[in-house]
Amino acid sequence: PYSASKASADLLVQAARHTHGSDVIITRCTNNYGPYQFPEKMIPLMITNALEDRQLPVYGDGRQVRDWLHVADHAAAVDRVLRHGRPGEAYNVGAGNERPNIAVVQALLARLGKPASLIRHVPDRPGHDRRYALDWGKIRDELGWAPSRDFAQTLDDTIDWYVANPAWWTAIRDDDGFAAYYARQYDWRLAATAGEGNR
Repeated sequence: PYSASKASADLLVQAARHTHGSDVIITRCTNNYGPYQFPEKMIPLMITNALEDRQLPVYGDGRQVRDWLHVADHAAAVDRVLRHGRPGEAYNVGAGNERPNIAVVQALLARLGKPASLIRHVPDRPGHDRRYALDWGKIRDELGWAPSRDFAQTLDDTIDWYVANPAWWTAIRDDDGFAAYYARQYDWRLAATAGEGNR
């Protein structure tokens, strides 16, 4: 359903162009990260859990691969498409930073000086994609855009931002709505693996 909703959104946009002449351009991006990202997303969730010495729930074996795109590079790509993209076209926005989730989690724990024992492998999501990847050659070749930020450095910068801004993310995490979401999403998964520790 998650993947189908994304594909159908593209079709709705193209239908609006075809039927009503709407001036549209589609962009599709890989996973974003950076400061101010809502702490339900993987990187800020893992950072904030680690800062509170809470378990880090990693789905399955953690070997799902994602291409990580810094939010500032994504914004630059959208700006380039708005200014120079062809109406009715779709542009993929990637970064060439494919990493298994577990490697990202291990890197942020190392940056924070936290032990790998905080990692807890939990039951995977139904239909969880093993790999997300996009061919972003079109935006590079047609519009001259490419990401300019180094993944390792900007991941460290992102971690440092969360370390320096606890008031921002604790206000969100302390909210009843977030607590209820977290409980629904992770409590049963963590309970299912209680006593197993880090595998």
